[in-house]
Amino acid sequence: MNKRYRSFGEFYPFYLSQHQHPVCRQLHFIGSSLVLLLLGVALVTQTVWLMWLIPIVGYGFAWVGHFVFERNQPATFQYPLYSLMGDWLLFAQMLKGGCKR
Repeated sequence: MNKRYRSFGEFYPFYLSQHQHPVCRQLHFIGSSLVLLLLGVALVTQTVWLMWLIPIVGYGFAWVGHFVFERNQPATFQYPLYSLMGDWLLFAQMLKGGCKR
């Protein structure tokens, strides 16, 4: 992962290459769904401490996918913003039925 990506469009194919195992993608989807659920519950109930769980849940599911199923290092460590953007784009594509590889 020595290449420096200058744009998200350039980065996203690499991101997808690091998320080929279907269980890894499913874990990302579950984590992202739970992040949205936690955010919604925290906002509706005004329970601020739930916000602390968001990165734990989001990254927890994703990192299990990487370390156990993909057997690679999450791109988050080197490309945090692009990886976060990639997570949400992958989530949206999976909602639409795409990215099933």
